[in-house]
Amino acid sequence: MRHGRASSPIYRLYERRLAERVSAGNLPRHVALVMDGNRRWARQRGIDGRLGHRYGAEHVHEVLGWCREMGIDHVTVYVASIDNLHKRHGDEVAHLLEVIEEVVTERLAGPASPWQVHLAGRLDVLPDSTAHALKLAEESTRDRATGAHATIAVGYDGRVEVVDALRSLLEAEARAGADLAEVASRITDEAIAAHLYTAGRPEPDLIIRTSGEERLSGFLLWQSAHAELYFCDTFWPAFRKVDFLRALRDYGRRERRLGK
Repeated sequence: MRHGRASSPIYRLYERRLAERVSAGNLPRHVALVMDGNRRWARQRGIDGRLGHRYGAEHVHEVLGWCREMGIDHVTVYVASIDNLHKRHGDEVAHLLEVIEEVVTERLAGPASPWQVHLAGRLDVLPDSTAHALKLAEESTRDRATGAHATIAVGYDGRVEVVDALRSLLEAEARAGADLAEVASRITDEAIAAHLYTAGRPEPDLIIRTSGEERLSGFLLWQSAHAELYFCDTFWPAFRKVDFLRALRDYGRRERRLGK
């Protein structure tokens, strides 16, 4: 998906030197990506907005490769929210889910991929075929020992995640015979975090959102408490490696106090 200046020798030299400088600095362990602007990118080019989702999904694999090159082994990608699935036109949603099945899960779960796939979201809001494809990708990569972890957030909402975590915690306590007052007296944030969709994986250090929108839109609300945020004007399908490297450079320049 490189065109024009992005293919020029000068651009490639700049990209290589920028990568060298970024690699020598402080890098995030976990990057989360809000892949926004697929439809607007397509419409700018006079093509069906639905095709933007396909270009965007195919671009995920490329961006994950950049993360791997930079030694970033935990990546979370926000593919679709519950609102996206409920409020957008049925044909567009059907095409998006088809793309998820054909592109995202097959490439991530394929034999050439190093990524262990994890899921975040409500699979019960997805069609059976999409939920099955995602589960299969997760199960088939469970034993990959590369240390590379890709979390796909689809049918996701951060507030719903916290509600689900609390419900799961209370159900576990009820099975153990605890009463509500007892649970309330000793509940902690660590106990809730242990029941999140992302339990057992590190919280994001850096969240990147493309398309110029400057909000999280319900993405990783609990996990983003200490994350650095970076907003890029470029639409997701046009998000270049140099844009990614600039986000990492910006992260490396920040002083992360983390409450100190």
